[in-house]
Amino acid sequence: MTAHQDVKKVVLAYSGGLDTSVILRWLQKTYNCEVVTFTADLGQGEELEPARKKAEMFGVKEIFVEDLRETFVKDYVFPMFRANTVYEGQYLLGTSIARPLIAQRQIEIAEAVGADAVAHGATGKGNDQVRFELGYYALKPDVKVISPWREWDLTSRTKLLSFAEENQIPVTKDKRGEAPFSVDANLLHSSSEGKLLEDPAVAPDEIVFQRTISPEAAPDTPTEISIDFVHGDATAINGVEMTPATLLTRLNELGRDNGIGRLDIVENRFVGMKSRGIYETPGGTILLAAHRAIESITLDREAAHLKDSIMPRYAELIYNGFWFSPERRMLQALIDTSQHSVTGRVRMKLYKGNVVCVGRESPNSLYDARVVTFEDDEGAYNQQDALGFIKLNALRLRLGGQIGRRGGAL
Repeated sequence: MTAHQDVKKVVLAYSGGLDTSVILRWLQKTYNCEVVTFTADLGQGEELEPARKKAEMFGVKEIFVEDLRETFVKDYVFPMFRANTVYEGQYLLGTSIARPLIAQRQIEIAEAVGADAVAHGATGKGNDQVRFELGYYALKPDVKVISPWREWDLTSRTKLLSFAEENQIPVTKDKRGEAPFSVDANLLHSSSEGKLLEDPAVAPDEIVFQRTISPEAAPDTPTEISIDFVHGDATAINGVEMTPATLLTRLNELGRDNGIGRLDIVENRFVGMKSRGIYETPGGTILLAAHRAIESITLDREAAHLKDSIMPRYAELIYNGFWFSPERRMLQALIDTSQHSVTGRVRMKLYKGNVVCVGRESPNSLYDARVVTFEDDEGAYNQQDALGFIKLNALRLRLGGQIGRRGGAL
């Protein structure tokens, strides 16, 4: 625990909700320090000005409210998608990839205003505390970190509400009752966890879903779109060029309307426990399928297989909070190098929760119809070459078979 008297100014990651409002006042009282608030717009879909007004009400003099949507998609989401990143085979890391950006801006603000500490509202059970703090320490090794949920005795909803009332913290009526589940959202995804969703044997109610209609309610007519890529990053939809955040926003709309991107998963948290989450990543699900499709004709086989082999490690690094680690940067350099020729157009069909590639083309395509055709290839490929190729690959199997190790027997 940080010694309370050692902190003079702290930058708080502040949403303006009940928890971080309680944290703000708790910091002022417990640490007797100046609090600077930082509120990031990452596309969570909420009005952020109320957070500014509430911070002003608490006497906060330095308030930062920043629109980081373009930075988020360009410098965090897109680099991650170049690797076709999924954690444990399914999760597109929507929450994980947002944390290093928040941590980075907090540290930048702390240095700009002369703060000696940073604080976050993540609990002591989850991954986010790790992600925030690994980011803090990587960027400012000597920073003091305050994690109220690991320090205070406000261990229940009742205690939080009592503290709020005692300290004149406004609590809306809908916040007085127990929320049925916890929601975190940004431009890439929304996640719902806890309470109503804690039994993995029970299917989630439709009220859980924030960003998608159900596949059953989606239109009976498919939606067809094209997505253009330049060096592995999506740049246009249906031929219309867009900024990264604008493009992802449009893909989210298309995904939402076609019931795409729902996921019910039990994942392994870095801190050791299993957690059930309901995730919605409509635009990201489309983007992943499209990126893999354009890579299928532009990436060399061994380059593609190497990328796929390192992806789980890369995904784990992001999930666990090691965005600013040297190993993640090394893998990113390899991934980015692989994308030099990943340019072209993919046509996608969206239909009742499904994303299907129906066409792909590229000036850098490695697909050669002359070689692969079932018709007369006019000498483009000599089928007799396969004989020596097969015999060389079979040599060790034949030698093993000669001494009784047939069919791969050891």
